[in-house]
Amino acid sequence: MKSYHVTGAGTGSAGLTLREHAVPEPGPGQVLVRMRANAVSFRDALILADDYPLPVVPDVVAGCEGAGEVVALGPAVRTFGLGDRVALTVFPDWLDGPFGLDRAAQLGSSLDGALTEYRVVAEQALVRIPGHLSYEEATALPLTALTAWNALTGGRPLLPGETVLTLGTGAVSLAAVQLALLAGVRVIATTSGGPKAVRLKELGAHEVIDRTAEPDWHQRVRELTGGRGVEQVVHVAGPLDQSLRSAGIGAELAYVGYRVGAAPVAPPVDARLLFASGVQVRSVAVGSRAQFTALNRALEVHGVRPVLDRVFPFAQAPEAFRYQQEGGAFGRVVISHG
Repeated sequence: MKSYHVTGAGTGSAGLTLREHAVPEPGPGQVLVRMRANAVSFRDALILADDYPLPVVPDVVAGCEGAGEVVALGPAVRTFGLGDRVALTVFPDWLDGPFGLDRAAQLGSSLDGALTEYRVVAEQALVRIPGHLSYEEATALPLTALTAWNALTGGRPLLPGETVLTLGTGAVSLAAVQLALLAGVRVIATTSGGPKAVRLKELGAHEVIDRTAEPDWHQRVRELTGGRGVEQVVHVAGPLDQSLRSAGIGAELAYVGYRVGAAPVAPPVDARLLFASGVQVRSVAVGSRAQFTALNRALEVHGVRPVLDRVFPFAQAPEAFRYQQEGGAFGRVVISHG
């Protein structure tokens, strides 16, 4: 079997090294998964740039998102059977409840990842994938789609008729648009305009604001909501001030991230603005296995498919990483094992 390892942190996709190993055997409570697809994320780019905030062990197998087929069972496995289609959880120890440091071990950084042909996984660290999705589509779920699901459902209840604000066209934001629509809410999305604005409307966003044409875009959000502001913001990047000004009193801001391009530090938040906004700010980092299961149930019931931009073969994984790092993708960049 072959695996891609992170051997040159700080060198980008050139830091991926392909190696051969013996196919592992599952132990008690474990299954052997024949990986069929992987997704590439901004998180992977940070690890390869040696800019990830959490520990990365030397020579770790890359990638935190993967989907595949169960091909062997260890003793005492009760949840899965041969041939089951599964996805790996990014945080294998986070089964349910709130996140904590005792659950922080994660694939592709502190633990060997999913960019490999075979992977032994504890049965508790797997979920079944929706039946209507291909492996390539399912591998888009474990990181970004689950983060969007947690952002929308993990805190304040989202009610039909409310309004959600999403920022940009990154993978989390696109998933948030799709998932928010399932809840019967109105979606306002921001973007830099042009073709991406058209794509957002096609995806179902009710209103799209061009941040380039309207740099004070929070004012437009207020206009679109009759001055009330939105009930929920999925904040994925950039300063918080306009997101806070877009939200109504009692709203929730799911704080997914702040990175924009090469800016490594988030600008400070005016404490007076934060207090006066009346907004609850909740940090979001992916989600638990229980939340992943709930996400898959919702996708299957509604027949929703994640947005894919481009699929690369396993042999061209470094090219997939380079393509993702260029930043022009609309949807997920995926690696298929064929």
